Amino acid sequence: MIKNIRSGLWTCSRCLRQASRARDQPRRWLSSAPSAAQLDASHIPIDHYPTDLKHDDSLLRQIFDSPPTFKDFAKPFFKVTSRENVGLFRNKYLTSPQGFLTFANVTINRAQNLVDKVLNASTLEDYKAVVRDLDRLSDLLCRVLDVSDFVRVTHPDEKIQAAASEAWSLVYQYMNQLNTATGLSDQLGKALANREVMASWNEEEQTVATLLQQDFMKSAIHLPKGSRDRFVDLSQRISELGSHFVQDMQPEQRFLDFPSSKLYGMNPQMARRYTRGGTIRLPTLSPEATVALRTVHDEDTRKAIYYATRTASGRSIQILEAMLKSRAELANLSGFKSYGQMALHDKMMAKTPESVHQFLLALSKHNAPLVEEEVAGLLKEKSKKQQSNASELQPWDRDYYMESIRSSMRSRRRNDDFLSAYFSLGTVMQGLSRLFTRLYGIRFVPRDTLPGETWHPDVRRLDVVSDTDGHVAVLYCDLFYRDDKSPNPAHFTVRCSREISEGEIQEAAERNAAGVEGLPQFESPIDAANDGMHVSQQSGTIKQLPTIALVCDFEEKQGRNGPALLDYYQMETLFHEMGHAIHSILARTSLQNVAGTRCATDFAELPSTLMEHFCADPSVLGLFARHHATDEPLPYEMVVDKLHVARRFEASDRENQIILAMLDQQYHSSLANQDKFDSTEVYLNLQRKFGKLPSDPPGTRWQGFFGHLFGYGSTYYSYLFDQVLSRRVWQVVFSAGQNGAALDRANGERLKENLLKWGGSRDPWRCLSGALQDERLIDGDEKAMRLVGSWVAKDDSHS
Repeated sequence: MIKNIRSGLWTCSRCLRQASRARDQPRRWLSSAPSAAQLDASHIPIDHYPTDLKHDDSLLRQIFDSPPTFKDFAKPFFKVTSRENVGLFRNKYLTSPQGFLTFANVTINRAQNLVDKVLNASTLEDYKAVVRDLDRLSDLLCRVLDVSDFVRVTHPDEKIQAAASEAWSLVYQYMNQLNTATGLSDQLGKALANREVMASWNEEEQTVATLLQQDFMKSAIHLPKGSRDRFVDLSQRISELGSHFVQDMQPEQRFLDFPSSKLYGMNPQMARRYTRGGTIRLPTLSPEATVALRTVHDEDTRKAIYYATRTASGRSIQILEAMLKSRAELANLSGFKSYGQMALHDKMMAKTPESVHQFLLALSKHNAPLVEEEVAGLLKEKSKKQQSNASELQPWDRDYYMESIRSSMRSRRRNDDFLSAYFSLGTVMQGLSRLFTRLYGIRFVPRDTLPGETWHPDVRRLDVVSDTDGHVAVLYCDLFYRDDKSPNPAHFTVRCSREISEGEIQEAAERNAAGVEGLPQFESPIDAANDGMHVSQQSGTIKQLPTIALVCDFEEKQGRNGPALLDYYQMETLFHEMGHAIHSILARTSLQNVAGTRCATDFAELPSTLMEHFCADPSVLGLFARHHATDEPLPYEMVVDKLHVARRFEASDRENQIILAMLDQQYHSSLANQDKFDSTEVYLNLQRKFGKLPSDPPGTRWQGFFGHLFGYGSTYYSYLFDQVLSRRVWQVVFSAGQNGAALDRANGERLKENLLKWGGSRDPWRCLSGALQDERLIDGDEKAMRLVGSWVAKDDSHS
């Protein structure tokens, strides 16, 4: 699996994170949607008519909601026999399993020509071209790596999966060969040191050159051979330990046995599934054990379940601590004081562990009074249940009394929860298109697919069309459940935006004219330069079109001829993933290393978390939310009721995430170098120091279940960071949706021009400062991080 192999210089970190997220996505513990106090039931959505009468979007809804309509629309897929296979994503190499290997080998040959060109650079003009040559080299290799990684985790055909994996390995091995020599790095260094070269580069080129130089430094190629060999060994060891930690985590006690009478309060049907001879045996790490903590009345039983579910095996702790110590050694070998410093210094907005610390301290300080209020509510509920004054909350009380309060809120709800009836998949996709039309002047247009273009009959293709720039992206939607699909939603950019030079087109023309046997023939040199995939031609510039795959697992609940109905959180998930897509669509840069979501890790989730605010806004819901059968508009009080319950203990949820982010920082600090490093004591101390909720009791060691320590080492804070930033952008740029601000084109343009369109080509602090019109952020230092942390409890958008 890609996440278990050391990332090389030419592997896009964004692609790695996308693949990791598809398999191991953190639960979005706290939605970015408005807090309960901000919801207003008096604003009822009623405007669900098309926003632009020039463009009928009824077909967009129908191809998702009406299987017969889609089958009629997608006839080419069902009649493959008489037409040419155009290749997956219209990449003409990818018409068969063998095509993946051909694509990989052709790519390696083309890449080597570029490597030779860079290594032989000697004149001023040669060095001016180095950054674009290296970016093109990166793009060539990512063309194979990106599509192959997507195919091997998504495609239903095992032969094609295997071929994609082999193609990925071939290119990855070639990439590692580049990482063993200093030539490319030395040439880039000479270019960066030349003032005339630097003066000739624009902002985007300078940014990419700096990023590539930092990647070279991280790859340890400048270390002596012995140290470099140790670097490689440590990287492999970390990968193996991390894989074992995530895949083999176990509790100390695997099962819990109780007399059935002790689980009174648990759903009887659920309990019966685990009952034998009057004894209930619960698997410790089962969903049923989690439910029991929320519903079982007997406190001693909850206590026993709590201890078991919060105590990882000694073996899991040993693996975790070995991984952390190996990371610390790797960082020291590379010249850093800690792994956290190594991970943060070039790819994150925070830049340093101290900046992260300042953010988390400020966030904790401003969140603590909110948690105290929630704890007081829990103690009041406990007193009510016990019919006596409760002065202390136990760790195993928290989930139980939270659920008790939420149940009471649900029982008082004015409406039954029939929200899904208003969220057919087709209406939600229609709503997203209408929202993007209002904000950015772009819309989704259904497009029929050609034979071989998609990987399954369920896949819908949408062309993304701009009012001003025409066809700007291709979006493939694989949104329905299948047994052989990952259940986790994911956004994949299988090809990034990048400007194609005249020289590349000339090279493609020569290759195409040569007519090499076994290679595809293309209709034009431009077609050949992008492997047959789509390009845009605006103002004399030719660019690769962003090509995106959106994968979800929604069930077609009404049968094959009815619409798939989404619950609120599935609808929110679709909005979230589409936030990543809109970033890829709008950030059509000239260089692929900074295109779309290829930006700072703690900046990349901002557009997607921001979309969670939009899907809770009444004016946005008014664009599309209507009953799938009656066409009646959504009564907004149903959303208000739903979110009031869901957000009731959001400060407590946030406290838990703050402590986990602090734990991630501590584990990747210099503490891990100490002989007496004790991961359990570090965790318990953080809970005691920063938690208002009851901390775990001695004897527990929950950190052995914290799998994200591997994939998000020292960057786990980024989800919290983006939650706070997205809320601020919602308040300041979109006035928290007041007076239709969520649909105001001027606000959309403000966000696009200052933040979205730059991808990773501009300092994210500069982007954020421009969008918020807040000069306090421009330096992106510890003071700025502390300021962001203070925004959690602020409702005044100008404080």
